[in-house]
Amino acid sequence: MTAETTYQPGNSPAGLFRARSWGEWVDHHSRTFFIAPAVILILIFAIFPTFYSIVFALSRVKFTATGLRFRFVWFDNFLAQFSGNEQAHFLGRLTNISILGWIFTAVVVALAVWWLIRSWGKTSWIGMIGRLISAAMFIFVGFLLGATLLSGNPWGTLMTTLFYVVVGCTVQFIIGTGLAFLCSQPISGKNFFRVLFFIPLMITPLGVGYAFKMVLDITKGPLQPLWDGIGLQNWAWSTDAWAARWFVILGDSWQWIPFIFIVMLAALENVSGDQVEAAQVDGASSVQIFREITWPQIVPVAVTVILIRMIEAFKIVDLPNIMTSGGPGIATESMTLHSYFLWRANDMGSSAAVAYLLLILTVVVCASFFNYVVLGQLRKAK
Repeated sequence: MTAETTYQPGNSPAGLFRARSWGEWVDHHSRTFFIAPAVILILIFAIFPTFYSIVFALSRVKFTATGLRFRFVWFDNFLAQFSGNEQAHFLGRLTNISILGWIFTAVVVALAVWWLIRSWGKTSWIGMIGRLISAAMFIFVGFLLGATLLSGNPWGTLMTTLFYVVVGCTVQFIIGTGLAFLCSQPISGKNFFRVLFFIPLMITPLGVGYAFKMVLDITKGPLQPLWDGIGLQNWAWSTDAWAARWFVILGDSWQWIPFIFIVMLAALENVSGDQVEAAQVDGASSVQIFREITWPQIVPVAVTVILIRMIEAFKIVDLPNIMTSGGPGIATESMTLHSYFLWRANDMGSSAAVAYLLLILTVVVCASFFNYVVLGQLRKAK
């Protein structure tokens, strides 16, 4: 007597092969499945808002009872920052350019052309396109300097942002590196100063802004006796454009010098002691040791920390908003703060356009610095 067998597709060779193939496929793509949730979150919370903001930048946005109404105007929001009423806000006043301003612009153009001619044939066509973009930005900024600062005209939020980046980062790097060099020497109490110099970095920008606004108060602040002693009791720094800019940089430097200090201190402590001792035996001075031995070893870290700090400085918004509200006028208003004020005025399209102009400026400046300074120093170090 034989038992009757039923046909089960899963037990057939074809079914077993399909099950094995499916398992192998899942195992082969397991890494994709593991990172998929993170990728989906990035798409939802990062990439999608980025593309949605592009729609804002290319549109006139109007609030209605049912939501937002978009009217595509393409690049009108961007062009408005370079012409018309918004030009003085973004670029500054470009009328009545002085002879000195034109001479300065001509010198900048000559330097840019000379640099491009020297670079011709020494790099790939992609590298040449990058140099053309960098040269165009250099000429544009040079023209703005000549048309505003050297012609007695007020500048706009673009030049104010570059002022915070260039001047602020330079001051912070010099002071931070100097403090790091001092704390790397065999002096008593240096561990205490290491902790002391690091404290400002742990304070929020909001707290730093209100603290400096209080400290710098001419009439009620703790420095009032100092202001009275030097005859500035009737002077208000918040009404002076250049004083306000420098005080914003002062507060920003107090917060970010510790970052440069701690990174440069780590770099200085990794300098080869044998080379320094050998140079001291040979009678080299401290300046010669720093220039010939210490600096070449720390320069890759130095240019990298400057790049990181520049990227962060382009986004400055807290201190000028808290300390001066962008004033007097728009003297201390950065591009980020400019975009924020437009957003607060419900001009979403112009706000997004300014934000993307800031993105372009940041990418061009930082990419140029990375390619021509960071990579150049790294090649020399090798």
